[in-house]
Amino acid sequence: MEEYCRFVLENQPLTARTKELRHRICRAAAAIDTEKLIAARDSARDVGRAMRVGDQMVRHQLRDSSVAAGKRLTEALRALAETAAVLDTQAAAAFEELRFDAYTLEKDIALCDNARRRFDHVRLYVLITAAPQDTDARILELARLCAEGGADCLQLRAKNIPDGRLLNLARSIVQTCADHHALSIINDRVDIAGAAGADGVHLGQDDLPLPEARRLQTKPLIFGLSTHNIDQLHAAIALNPAYIALGPAFQTATKPHEPCAGPQYIRPALKTLSGIPHVAIGGINLANLNEVLAWNVRTVAVCSAIANADNPKEQCQRFIQRLRAR
Repeated sequence: MEEYCRFVLENQPLTARTKELRHRICRAAAAIDTEKLIAARDSARDVGRAMRVGDQMVRHQLRDSSVAAGKRLTEALRALAETAAVLDTQAAAAFEELRFDAYTLEKDIALCDNARRRFDHVRLYVLITAAPQDTDARILELARLCAEGGADCLQLRAKNIPDGRLLNLARSIVQTCADHHALSIINDRVDIAGAAGADGVHLGQDDLPLPEARRLQTKPLIFGLSTHNIDQLHAAIALNPAYIALGPAFQTATKPHEPCAGPQYIRPALKTLSGIPHVAIGGINLANLNEVLAWNVRTVAVCSAIANADNPKEQCQRFIQRLRAR
């Protein structure tokens, strides 16, 4: 599990947690006389040595090995806790605590792995802004054209819209994304995302904290976080989101109050991210896309450059061609 977190997920927080748990297990085991355990070992005559089980799991990829390791870990800790109870009650209590910590770790690794694998293909991330004066038909038509144009992910960003209307819009966009094999993300609202069956939620600096948002998910969700400076980036990395948004790359009318972060933030941020996917956001268009890609950006989020285009579908296709070529 530790090596999967380190070398496949490249996730520093999860790697540190698995390493810490391993050391805690070793300390708990030290309370038992391990020399007696070694002396009692009889591998040559172990009745389980030649045992074969029908339909035993076959490992097809590294993820299968990590999942199996998580199951074995929790099962082993249960056996250790129950067996240690006849030898050392304090050791038994330590193993029992470790077992429940292992359940949490197993869950966090699985959710991280699920979100990263689903988000990994995203290159063009389009923000669909819904204002009260916009008609639902216009919003949904834009979403359809973007999905048909090859957008990998659509985020519905709506402000000051009644929840009933927002939910209906979200459900329609979720279906559009599903029809075109794109991800559906809802801005801010975990409740709307859950009710609409969306793939994920994007949270800003002033939104519901990520740990609390995770407690509200009824299925594995892709959580993204916005960051605008290095301090926010380090705080976001510690929370282990599926992706982190970096920006604004340029001054943008969408968030005029947010100072431009530019390459002076995005370049070092990309070097700091430890296996966590990124999205560069803010004022990105076809005219400055090459500059953004030169910063080693892999995924871009675009709003007005597509929404205000004469043909949003063709505009998405132009972005995708440039991004794929890069």
